[in-house]
Amino acid sequence: MTKVALGVGGSYGRGAMVCRSGKTFKGPWGAPAMYSLEGGSFGFQLGGESTDVVLLVMNDRGVDALLSSKVKLGGNASAAAGPKGRNVEASTDASFRAEILSYSRSRGLFAGVSLEGTSLRPDDDASEQVYGRKVTARNIVTGKRITVPASGRHLVAVLEKNAPHNESTQSTKR
Repeated sequence: MTKVALGVGGSYGRGAMVCRSGKTFKGPWGAPAMYSLEGGSFGFQLGGESTDVVLLVMNDRGVDALLSSKVKLGGNASAAAGPKGRNVEASTDASFRAEILSYSRSRGLFAGVSLEGTSLRPDDDASEQVYGRKVTARNIVTGKRITVPASGRHLVAVLEKNAPHNESTQSTKR
């Protein structure tokens, strides 16, 4: 994501959403769906920066929000800064039960205090370019017959090799 501001600022970025398959999301990684992240801000701010962002969706409510047409981070879906992030721009609810955890790494020179809003939406035009046909993010993420395109195979292979499975359970005995 790239952000530029001089009093009024704007940010834009593109990326992919990939989910584990299966009823309990413990299966292999599925095909990537393309997404767009856009934002605007107003305040005492100056500079430009480039930020790498990883969003981890933690529950069904977060997944439903991301698969809808447009999500306002901090509005429609609560988000919290992850423990290793260098950039803290997200928010959470009072009970710290965020649907989305964010991790980010920034490069550039940017300073200021601002009010801002960020939206995340499926980029169906980019998905159409990747898959060669019209397909929605919901169909890609929840579809069983969507194969990983050649351009996404490396990403899925890296996730398969390095991303651990969720081994936690809903009920824990103390």
